[in-house]
Amino acid sequence: MLSPILTVKQLTTCLQIGRERWTVVDHLDFNLYKGKTLALVGESGCGKSLTALSLLRILPTPPALPSTGEVIYQGENLLTFSEKEMRQLRGFKIAMIFQDPMSALNPVYTVANQLMEVAEIHLQLTPAEAWQKAYESLQAVGITQIEERLNAYPHQLSGGIKQRVMIAMALMCEPDILVADEPTTALDVTIQAQVLQLIKELQRNKGMALLLITHDMGVVAEMADEVIVMYTAQGIETGEVKAVFQHPGHPYTMGLFQSRPALTPKREKLHPIKGQVPPFNHLPPGCRFHPRCPYVMEKCRYGTVPEFVVDQSTHLAKCWLHDGTKESLWRWKHPDGGES
Repeated sequence: MLSPILTVKQLTTCLQIGRERWTVVDHLDFNLYKGKTLALVGESGCGKSLTALSLLRILPTPPALPSTGEVIYQGENLLTFSEKEMRQLRGFKIAMIFQDPMSALNPVYTVANQLMEVAEIHLQLTPAEAWQKAYESLQAVGITQIEERLNAYPHQLSGGIKQRVMIAMALMCEPDILVADEPTTALDVTIQAQVLQLIKELQRNKGMALLLITHDMGVVAEMADEVIVMYTAQGIETGEVKAVFQHPGHPYTMGLFQSRPALTPKREKLHPIKGQVPPFNHLPPGCRFHPRCPYVMEKCRYGTVPEFVVDQSTHLAKCWLHDGTKESLWRWKHPDGGES
């Protein structure tokens, strides 16, 4: 069995806002494997991006408090590293493609300046060697007119080209782990497909582990091997993509699928999830989804919900529907069906 290249255990991140403390990543567990893709999926504000920023330890402090738990890479817990040690690791062994390339790229430096800086710091190349490495990196991500692009400032490039520059920068040092945070946001459909295909090809060639953050189930189906569905900072369902897509085990996951528009000529009504995501400072007790859940039972309203097996040992959901009791089996067949 393959050993994970990164193991995350009970990762928890809190924000201190005045006298209030908000948990924005709540006891998250997962493994990343070489050549495999794990997707974090969920609505905006569920903690996906904060998870990635917690792994790389680039959340601003304050308001963020130091994350707790374990992030094990090469036998060491990254949460215990000094800032100097983390700077040596970021962009070198663990790289990230940020959600908005316009804000991630420095507007007052050329593309060449920014790519060369990565090569000089992490690969200890001379300026001439760094220029050549930058040229080859843009070539690898399919950019044409390379010298012109290298001498351009970010505002002079299209959204698709900026995203490819970000990918080139992230992959320049051939990292072991790539974190891609909504890598196709604000791109048109054609460019989205090109960027996703590019990431897949580069991952296949270099054998990287990929942590993909998205809210798009179509992207998950196309790209990922495993998926974690997040809701209010928690991972509520995990498993192989095929298992989760064919037999979703958590009512929230079911709701995500049912709220997608059908790809058929027949016009059908959308079925949105009822209610709204609760704010982090007013989370309900028990299962956090229970105020919106059509399967809610009394036991959902209090306590901690454990993980239960859905249809195979690697497919788990934090939902009482899978505890094997008569009440839960009845409710599974009768959503919104009154009391059992």
